[in-house]
Amino acid sequence: MERIEIVQDALGNGKNDQQTAEHHQVSYHQVYQWVRKYEAGGWDALKDRRGRSKNEEELTPEEKMKLVIRRIEKENERLRAENAFLKKLEEIERRRK
Repeated sequence: MERIEIVQDALGNGKNDQQTAEHHQVSYHQVYQWVRKYEAGGWDALKDRRGRSKNEEELTPEEKMKLVIRRIEKENERLRAENAFLKKLEEIERRRK
């Protein structure tokens, strides 16, 4: 992982974040943030969590409600489509008679 290598380099350079940023062609701010994250949470804190879904236990009450609402909206959409399909079938059957 690139972040880990950059942090290791920064720590090896006595936390010279500017020199590390120039060497790896990243911004000073990125190096600074990654080193602080490492110091606060270890190597695990440097993992890229974009796109990762939270577990049910990690959700706030507000996030849980939004999730429930999203599920209900999807179910409603599916039921509307099913209902429209059945109405079309009924119409086709009526025309055949």
